[in-house]
Amino acid sequence: MLTYTLDITEKSQWLRTTPGTVALAQPYYVTEAGLFYAGDRFVTERTDKDSYLILYTFSGEGFLTQDDSTVRLTPGTALILDCRKPQRYGTANGCDHWHHYWIHADGCGVSSLFSVINPDGKASPVAVPDTIRDRFTHLMQRLPQETTSAVLSASLDVHRILQNMASVSLHEIQDRRQTHQDMIEKAADYIREHYAQDLHIETLLAVTHVSRSYFLRLFRRYMGTTPYNFLLLTRITRAKELLETTSLPVSEIGFEVGFQGDANFSSRFLALTGVTPGQFRKQALHGNPIS
Repeated sequence: MLTYTLDITEKSQWLRTTPGTVALAQPYYVTEAGLFYAGDRFVTERTDKDSYLILYTFSGEGFLTQDDSTVRLTPGTALILDCRKPQRYGTANGCDHWHHYWIHADGCGVSSLFSVINPDGKASPVAVPDTIRDRFTHLMQRLPQETTSAVLSASLDVHRILQNMASVSLHEIQDRRQTHQDMIEKAADYIREHYAQDLHIETLLAVTHVSRSYFLRLFRRYMGTTPYNFLLLTRITRAKELLETTSLPVSEIGFEVGFQGDANFSSRFLALTGVTPGQFRKQALHGNPIS
């Protein structure tokens, strides 16, 4: 079901086409496209449509509501949504206009890049280069010709538009991943520096400023283990060094690296290396240390 208030000026364009054999064979093909100079009452509500919708705002602001969330469509941003799920979009509240291009497109390439641009499945605006507008303009000029050349040209235009959006989205994802990795490496460095102290998870959370569950998930992803196990491994590594290079008693070494009690140190060392601290030192002195 489709309902709308078509509050647009006369200079707006709405192009329709029926894809033929050549178009349907492309990974990107267009069924409709438009250039809307919409006023403040413009709104569209749809239960489903068998295509994807690409929106690009060049002036004013729009909104999109889908999956119980609403996003703003600001100038210089593009968005692709799956119309097979209910959606509502239009001129944003408080704005007197929303000037935008739109393309209904489909094909395996469109579906694939939708997942790249929206990795969580939810349509999200992407800030794109100004040059992307040229692609929309070119598509609007070529689509009415309906020649094989025009069909292939439109397919390429859609590909370039989505490629630009995907490149921006992938860069943002990489930036977030790098921020996450930097955060975890900071926490790991804190453990390496303060391993001999009585560390608690709350101390690490104060360093990283994220929730407990999120921190534990990220730590395991980037360090391959839990913060507690990483602390134990750091302590054991330092203990090995002291066993090999000093004559300190085993009990003192255990205390030095952060274990409370000789029994606790010995049992942890045995569990992680397969030998006791004393056995490790003995084999190290004979030139055959256990790694």
